[in-house]
Amino acid sequence: MQNGSQTGQIMSNDTNANFFETGSDETERLALEECVKRQRFDQRVSVLVIPAGRCELAVKFARLGARVVVADNATQKSEIESRILTSSQQDNIAYIEGELTHFPESPPGDPFDIIVVRRGLSALPYEQARQIVRQLLLNLKIGGRLYVSILGLHSELGDAYADGDKPIEQRFAKLSPALAKKYNIHGEICLYSERNLFMLLLDAGTSVLRTMTTTHGNVKAIGVRV
Repeated sequence: MQNGSQTGQIMSNDTNANFFETGSDETERLALEECVKRQRFDQRVSVLVIPAGRCELAVKFARLGARVVVADNATQKSEIESRILTSSQQDNIAYIEGELTHFPESPPGDPFDIIVVRRGLSALPYEQARQIVRQLLLNLKIGGRLYVSILGLHSELGDAYADGDKPIEQRFAKLSPALAKKYNIHGEICLYSERNLFMLLLDAGTSVLRTMTTTHGNVKAIGVRV
């Protein structure tokens, strides 16, 4: 497990054209590469993507031959199942009802080789996010990888953010009214620096392989269950 003194060695920048997510997301690219590597040596790779979003990432994993589980809230079920059917990957992608705060203990496909948390942790206080990451680790195989994306303190969202100077453990506030309206984020959120995300994974028991900051200031990390 890497300690705090190694943080600077694994921090890097990547380009990300969309503020929240894009098809060329660096962590998603690395997750797909990891899937390919595992397929060469192991039996069929098992992947969890949460939340499902538009299922683009799930479809990419499925086309690589992985067994994919996508989790999202029940209101998205019809749309997600329609996207899965349209992709012709219904034999390789399964939908389950579940969110970060309400996730089944033993979902289909568990334990997973790869878990991708596309978003959602910023909507939780730090301690709750840490507990959720710790629980997700239990859904990973030993040596399995966790890919996390989270909203950044040094992104545009941090402008006039009331809790910007507070320690991460106390940081949970609404965005400025203008930014809340612009991005349709109206609840309290916790924004992270790259080091904050590194420590979140470390505190949850993850061995951190890499962290990175996008062009727009959001942060991402890759961890492994040891």
